[in-house]
Amino acid sequence: MTMEDTTLAPDEPVRSAEFVQSLERGLAVIRAFDARRPSLTLSEVAKETGLSRAAARRFLLTLVELGYVGTDGREFALRPRVLELGHAYLSSLSLPEIAEPHIKRLATEVGESTSVAVLDGQDIVYVGRYATYRIMSASIRVGTRFPAFATSMGRAILGSLPDAEREAFLATVELPELTPHTVRDVGALRAELARVPEQGYALVDQELEEGLRSIAAPLRDASGAVVAAVNVSAPVRRGDVAEILADILPALKRAASDIEADLERTGVRVR
Repeated sequence: MTMEDTTLAPDEPVRSAEFVQSLERGLAVIRAFDARRPSLTLSEVAKETGLSRAAARRFLLTLVELGYVGTDGREFALRPRVLELGHAYLSSLSLPEIAEPHIKRLATEVGESTSVAVLDGQDIVYVGRYATYRIMSASIRVGTRFPAFATSMGRAILGSLPDAEREAFLATVELPELTPHTVRDVGALRAELARVPEQGYALVDQELEEGLRSIAAPLRDASGAVVAAVNVSAPVRRGDVAEILADILPALKRAASDIEADLERTGVRVR
């Protein structure tokens, strides 16, 4: 590995002597791909990860050889084998299995798609999903990530965190304009999060994607900590916010309560 590949950037944190930077950068290459960017060129991967083109090329070709990435000679894309990386986590995490029958029942009751997600850094990650039909331009499946600040599940979790953890998130959060409705002021976002404990839910109105509203309730595991959220997504054509709340919120809260009861009964603690 060259000096260019191992030198820390000025704003990069100091790591322990056991930290393997090449592993960090290899994982960064994998994370460069998402639902909005399913395929990338070498230059795009280098730009997204901050790696040199030479380093990005070596990581990509290694991942190609291992079967985690495919290429047509110009663009690169993740291959199904990359799901193995998350399988151990999902198979050891009982939340998706416990939540599955509840989100299916909820989707049938309200006639809309339902999901469960956990917080991972600045993003939410879907760990459960039951789609009645596709309402977003991006395909959503287990493992899909979205910015937590602009999602109902992200806000339901963030609004339920201890003050210090929530403020730590707000101190570093980036607020890109995803739609013309996206909240981009930290003060306004803080106010939205403050409503969650009072309301028991979070609602996002077309901030992630135009034409889509989403309502989420936080989920507590057996320890009593909020570790996830369950949501219902509905198109704006279903009605205004008041109508959607009246139609969906009672069923959503029942589903959240049922999931929490099962988590408590089984003693599951979500890591």
